[in-house]
Amino acid sequence: MDDIQLNLLKEVAELDRLPAGAYNIRVNGKGEARNTTANIDIITKKDKPGIDIYVKPGTKKESLHIPVVLSQSGLHDMVYNDFYIGEDADVTIIAGCGIHCGGNEETGHDGVHRFFLEKNAKIRYVEKHYGEGEGRGRRIMNPTTEVYLKEGASAYMEMTQIAGIDDTYRKTTAIIEKGAGLEIMEKVMTTGVQNAVSDFTATLQGDDSSCNIVSRTVAKDKSRQHFASNLIGNSKCSGHSECDSIIMDDAKVSASPSLTAANVDAGLIHEAAIGKIAGEQLLKLMSLGLTESEAEEKIVNGFLK
Repeated sequence: MDDIQLNLLKEVAELDRLPAGAYNIRVNGKGEARNTTANIDIITKKDKPGIDIYVKPGTKKESLHIPVVLSQSGLHDMVYNDFYIGEDADVTIIAGCGIHCGGNEETGHDGVHRFFLEKNAKIRYVEKHYGEGEGRGRRIMNPTTEVYLKEGASAYMEMTQIAGIDDTYRKTTAIIEKGAGLEIMEKVMTTGVQNAVSDFTATLQGDDSSCNIVSRTVAKDKSRQHFASNLIGNSKCSGHSECDSIIMDDAKVSASPSLTAANVDAGLIHEAAIGKIAGEQLLKLMSLGLTESEAEEKIVNGFLK
């Protein structure tokens, strides 16, 4: 890997060397490095680009890294990754994609990640998207995430896109069975004329299932953002979605919540707030010696932390 690719790897997965445990590193549409363990196996798909990951039942305190980096201008990469998490397993998965665009051609990555968690299985999933480069070509990412949680399973997912992606459609769906729980924390920032759409649909299928979706976003310059969420309660369940956005300059932000209850004991809540940075916050920080731009940056960084 060259210096550009190594920098992308560090940005999206905080790696400056090959990690311990299982990993699969994809560079410019091809597998670059792979390691499996006694409890985590990685198999290349035969019918389409991507991998199947199998975590044995009862696996604990192990990690899996699956970053993707693109440094070839004009490349459009597409992968299909399926995760099969065995009963009572508990693992951490570090994903993410970085794009360096040095030319005038559009460069993009689309990924479909499907998670199948067996009874009482648990994952922590961290995904970061990042773009850079002086080229004029647009950097595009369209991640699709599907989550299937069986009885008692749980998933915590951090999905972050802070810099450099010109256009993105982020689609997430989930089916949550009895006693299972899903928690999603999304962080997105757009600048320039970038466009970002986040689309969440969660079906709470079993009794005592739960889902909590929190999206925090910042829209600057002339960028555009849209947040859509659809919680469907088909059982005695609890569902909550929240969209908090800071709007700056000439940006545009919209939110479209949807709640559907098909059970008298379904409890569903949506909260949304869109607004500018409070003047008193700026004044307080500026009174401590910060310039207005420095104060804005500090507030934004704290909001997305």
